[in-house]
Amino acid sequence: MADGSIAIIGPGRMGRGLALALASAGRGVTLLGRRERVEVPNLIWPSDRWPTPVAASRMVLIAVPDGSIGDVATHLAASASIGSEHVVLHLSGLLDREALAPLGVTGAGLGSLHPLQTVADPALASERLRGAYAGVEGDARAIEGAEVLARAIGMRPVRIPTGGKADYHLGATFVANYAASLLAVGEGMARRAGIGPVEAGEIYRPLLAGAASNLAALGPEAALTGAIRRGDVATVTAHLSRLEGRERRLYCDLGMVALGLARSAGLAPAAADAVVRVLAAG
Repeated sequence: MADGSIAIIGPGRMGRGLALALASAGRGVTLLGRRERVEVPNLIWPSDRWPTPVAASRMVLIAVPDGSIGDVATHLAASASIGSEHVVLHLSGLLDREALAPLGVTGAGLGSLHPLQTVADPALASERLRGAYAGVEGDARAIEGAEVLARAIGMRPVRIPTGGKADYHLGATFVANYAASLLAVGEGMARRAGIGPVEAGEIYRPLLAGAASNLAALGPEAALTGAIRRGDVATVTAHLSRLEGRERRLYCDLGMVALGLARSAGLAPAAADAVVRVLAAG
């Protein structure tokens, strides 16, 4: 009979980070790996030794790359270590409970829990995850278990309806991954302006941090600043004169999104229409 402990399969950064965060919150955690030993609570390895700790756990988290989730689910099903008393969750932001289909015959609650936060250093996971959202999805019992787990480490669970994971994950990609891409574009512009490589790599980081702080406090509409928010056609035109190709298209596409926010924030229709004409021409 499974107890109240948690087995985490996958000693990557998120797996290790969750293990440390849950252990700090007083939860019993066993981390299961296949290839390497790492300094985390109760590491058990290799995979042929998984059945005993898995069977003894109430919840199993699969913290492996998306392409390996099905393989792990198949291995668990073949090991007969998962029963109807278990809840099994994977951590993919894109995939839903169907990634755990090989475990469907076990009667376990199946679903996913996606921590909507980056964890670069597992030792800092408790701090990074506290206050962040966690996307949860799956069977009713899996959702309930995921919500309890998320709250145990200070995360805020939000339910993702069936079929909604891809759009949810796209949003995360735009906000997190493409913020890094935009910072890289900015660094390139700074270097083109003649700023040295060290300063060019750092000059916009405080600006990005300030923008993120404003967004957290005010939301997108109120936090938007700059030429498009002001309806400053001359500045937008000057910007476009320095751009070509992919960067010019990126500026115009993002400008149109920013213009929608500016309209909602109160930009006068005539000024907004003038900006539209410049961006459309660009």
